[in-house]
Amino acid sequence: MAKFLFIVISCLFFLAFQKGSQALTVTYTVTNRDPNSSGGIRFTNEVGINYTKQTLANSTNFIWAIFQQTADADKKQYTALNAFVENTTNGYIAYTVGNEIHLGTRGLIEGIADYVRLKAGYVVSNWAKNGQGTRWDEGYSVTARFLDYCNGLRNGFVTELNKKMRSGYSNNFFVELLGKTPDQLFVDYKAKYNNTA
Repeated sequence: MAKFLFIVISCLFFLAFQKGSQALTVTYTVTNRDPNSSGGIRFTNEVGINYTKQTLANSTNFIWAIFQQTADADKKQYTALNAFVENTTNGYIAYTVGNEIHLGTRGLIEGIADYVRLKAGYVVSNWAKNGQGTRWDEGYSVTARFLDYCNGLRNGFVTELNKKMRSGYSNNFFVELLGKTPDQLFVDYKAKYNNTA
């Protein structure tokens, strides 16, 4: 469960720190809002607040490194980060509350989160293989593998795409960075792995 928590927190950090934070001290708080539920009890017994705080700090540094956010201007200006363990029924994987709301295609957001997992070495056996999938924005491992392919075409592509997504999203971002639409790139990607179906 602890490894899974790192993955989930890393993915949420991608969303929370997408706008970019200063090289300052970040205070982490963790609140179990549902301590008597089976999930809340499992969190307390198997993970715990102290481990979660350390994972938050490690995830912050990992996300800043993978998205090359080394300068203060690249990072979101937060001094505190709060994590909540709660029972959600709204259907959201993650959401942010603050002075801005960042939107992108759900599949792309899921894919970038799984791209972080891919780069962290947390690939599981049921992930799509290179060249699999029906759409570039199918989400999760399909999109993660596609993004890794795009990053191979231009080192730093995912970092640049992430920067462009700070205030919205457009398929034209792919054209600006790689000279082709994501659909055209997906055809090339599938052809590279002899998977044109």
